[in-house]
Amino acid sequence: MNTGIGRWVAACVMTMSMTAVAWAQSPTVPEAASASAAAVRLSASTDLSAVPQAVNAEPVSTPASLAETAPAAPVELKRPGLVMQSTINGADTAWMITATALVLLMTLPGIALFYGGMVRKKNVINTMASVVAIAALVSLLWFLFGYSLAFTPGSGWLGGSTRFWFEGFVYLKEAGKVSVSHIAPAIPESVFAMFQLTFAIITPALIVGAFVERMKFSAMLWFVALWSLLVYAPVAHWVWEPGGWIAQMGALDFAGGTVVHINAGVAGLMCAYFIGPRRGYGREAFEPFNLGLTMAGTGLLWVGWFGFNAGSAIAADGRAGLAMLVTHVAAAAGAMAWMLGEWLVRRRPSLLGLCSGAVAGLVAITPAAGFVTPGSAVVIGGVAGLSCYWGATGLKRWLGADDSLDVFGVHAVGGIVGSLLTGLLADAAISGARGSVATQAVATVAVLVYGAVVSALLLLAIRRVIGLRVTESAELNGLDISQHRERIGT
Repeated sequence: MNTGIGRWVAACVMTMSMTAVAWAQSPTVPEAASASAAAVRLSASTDLSAVPQAVNAEPVSTPASLAETAPAAPVELKRPGLVMQSTINGADTAWMITATALVLLMTLPGIALFYGGMVRKKNVINTMASVVAIAALVSLLWFLFGYSLAFTPGSGWLGGSTRFWFEGFVYLKEAGKVSVSHIAPAIPESVFAMFQLTFAIITPALIVGAFVERMKFSAMLWFVALWSLLVYAPVAHWVWEPGGWIAQMGALDFAGGTVVHINAGVAGLMCAYFIGPRRGYGREAFEPFNLGLTMAGTGLLWVGWFGFNAGSAIAADGRAGLAMLVTHVAAAAGAMAWMLGEWLVRRRPSLLGLCSGAVAGLVAITPAAGFVTPGSAVVIGGVAGLSCYWGATGLKRWLGADDSLDVFGVHAVGGIVGSLLTGLLADAAISGARGSVATQAVATVAVLVYGAVVSALLLLAIRRVIGLRVTESAELNGLDISQHRERIGT
């Protein structure tokens, strides 16, 4: 374990040094922009009075019925607050409710199926139970503290306490008022908070893939609870709340390249180091239970990712449509790139490789989805497919960690590729935001280092108090029986 950690620390130091040089040589710092499209787009309505009229055009009258039903322009807010119901955009709200359901499907049952199909039969129930338990646990923590710490104004490092216990989430029918977030004033705050909750759920659920088949269920719950509050919420605030220090720096992360994927990937790597490899790792073949389940999970992830990325536009508009298109194109490019790489190296393609490549493309396009053209999406997906194939093979061997289902190799590597290429390929004509590779590199390294250090400290504390790993006999018998007294059918 010490050798692997030493390599990881050395790699971090090298990366930070290179980043410092690149930042120092950067001629300009991009204008501060929100990391999410939610902060870029404050209103779904268009002020018709601001649109130039054609020369000699006849005045256009608006029917009274339309004038009465058209939503009023949302008030620009500095913090969450109450607005008139008439300022809420119905189309945006309907789309965001749909997107929220799509993203939740990525975890339940998407991740459960994706991971459950890859582990051995004696650990399928434990893997799926971990995903379900995380969804429930994180939901309650989001209600108690997480949402407020991530998405309310505070300092550049952490949000405030004004939305603890969802305080202030109001719908007043008689008064015609509803609470909204300052980040998304055209939809009810309840919808925005629920949408962001689905991201908070899937991020720790992804980490499960790094420690399957050997971690205590109780230790997993403690780690996820503390990690969600001490790592996920602060990083989400840095990147997505307009006052966060990374957002102020001008780094671009449309839907979670740093917040979700790099964050989960580096936490997974720390888990793999501190828990240690599975017994028999590298000496015996670990037969996956059912790659058909993994394929079904991949399909749910692919489709759900449309809500993940297109939903991050926080609007039913052209930018959401473009985000959906580039998401699909990048996934296809990632699948093909991984397949070709595997075909050249191992002389045959595999279903698991195609599924992994598609996920790699989806991961990499996540930070870029609202900033790049379809052509750039093909480049991002293709580079990610090959990079993540290396991440799950050559890099994995070099790091010396049993990252069982390649959480670091796919999510961290794919997130790094996507984050850096966003800085290179972002098109200002799409969002008005200009990319900077140096700025993206600073944000990437900051999340990597913070996530690694805090995750390591949490794992050390939990190992000292209750232990991280099941006993040898429990691992040999399988966690389905030893942790849950359940067994999957034949």
